[in-house]
Amino acid sequence: MLETITKAGVEPCLSAADALAGAQVVLSLVTASSALQAATDDAPFIAPGALWIDMNSVAPDTKRSAASVIEAAGGRYVDAAVMAPVQPAALAVPLLLSGAHAAEAAQVLAQLGFSNIRLAGEDIGRASTIKMLRSVMVKGIEALTAEMVLAARRAGVADEVLGSLGEDWSQRAEYNLERMIRHGQRRADEMEEVAKTLETLGVEPLMTNGTITRQREMAQ
Repeated sequence: MLETITKAGVEPCLSAADALAGAQVVLSLVTASSALQAATDDAPFIAPGALWIDMNSVAPDTKRSAASVIEAAGGRYVDAAVMAPVQPAALAVPLLLSGAHAAEAAQVLAQLGFSNIRLAGEDIGRASTIKMLRSVMVKGIEALTAEMVLAARRAGVADEVLGSLGEDWSQRAEYNLERMIRHGQRRADEMEEVAKTLETLGVEPLMTNGTITRQREMAQ
């Protein structure tokens, strides 16, 4: 693992304190269930005025809680939403930023090579709200696809069902299933945050709760 990291041009560190020492820009990229904990654990080590760009897929309330921790430690928090799969887009992946320091973060990310950045406003949580609500549809379609295909295969009518939806549906179904099998656990964690977002907005996450279950089952 260390050899792979070094070959990629990344300097490995043995602790968060070492990694964050003197860093003026921090990209937080962990699992959804660990996003707030990462901010809480690492806040004591960030440099004064450092940009903490939170790119995790979590609810806006989670982002606001993380922002409170980071800013209390002297950092500058930015809500960042990654709006599409990172691969194969890589640095061209669409990013949505919000918060008081979003414009400065956009300049920094552009210097790092990110090429598809938009600003969503100065309110922390706005970018993540857009991401979360979009995921209701994107991850929900994946879950519906899995449910349909599993049943169609057991009934021996998969080709007919997929064909009735359009020429490209066999390929789309295969892609959706592959994404769920490979990333279903992470997607389920993200959808837990989506459910929190919906509940905060007064919308019962009926369909989203089903998506959570199906994504988690496919990962297993």
